[in-house]
Amino acid sequence: MALKKEPEKHANHERWLVSYADFITLLFAVFVTMYAMSQTDKKKVEEVAASMRESFGYSTQAAAGQKGVLQSQDIKPIPAIKPEMAVIPMVNKMPPAGPRQGGMDKGRGKGKAEEKEFKEIQSAIEAYLIKHGAQNKVSIGITRRGLVVSLKEAGFFDSGSAVIKPAGYQLLNTILEVMTEYSNPLRVEGHTDNIPINTPVFPSNWELSVSRATNVLRYLQKNYNVEPGKLSATGYGEFRPTTENTTTEGRAKNRRVDIVLLSGDAEQGEP
Repeated sequence: MALKKEPEKHANHERWLVSYADFITLLFAVFVTMYAMSQTDKKKVEEVAASMRESFGYSTQAAAGQKGVLQSQDIKPIPAIKPEMAVIPMVNKMPPAGPRQGGMDKGRGKGKAEEKEFKEIQSAIEAYLIKHGAQNKVSIGITRRGLVVSLKEAGFFDSGSAVIKPAGYQLLNTILEVMTEYSNPLRVEGHTDNIPINTPVFPSNWELSVSRATNVLRYLQKNYNVEPGKLSATGYGEFRPTTENTTTEGRAKNRRVDIVLLSGDAEQGEP
């Protein structure tokens, strides 16, 4: 008996759909993986940004009142931040916008400041200036005499006036708050440019520089109760410039009041 032949199978022309579906599935998995990786990196960037804001004294809370990227107890200063920045909280307390009312309690001092403390104060004030965009109003440096904070005329005085501008009190309070933490003597020194002045109040730059220095000194002593014997003021007129008076920018730098936190060696030279 002859065997029954099975009918011949027709060729399947749609098998390519299986391979195509596998390809689409794998492609989808690749894009999902890449998206997940990008979100992880974004979170890391936000964490680093939050850590930097915390190190410079900014709040880690979102502007809309939501929780920040990191909880405050988890934030640690990133390695790029100098150790000296640990004193920043000292200047983060917002001082009054206007003149202080009444002096502070005596006995604030932490003892004598020397080079290490000078660097800490410098870092703290510079961080505050950067945070509030006030770098053009104050300059600060350390010399053999001690820590020198220069109040530029544009931020604290009107031209030809020795009266401290109301807008300058907040920044001045912040600076004095840090400097008077220590028991070093303080000298306030007034300087001008070489443009002559001749008014009924200030016949020359001598009188203007002295008046500005003594006004800052009186404000300091009245509101921070520094021992009077540790304070002094002087005016140098145009005769101790920091740069040439030949340009507008140079003259602006020379118009200043320097507050000097004297070092131990410089103190020995005081009367």
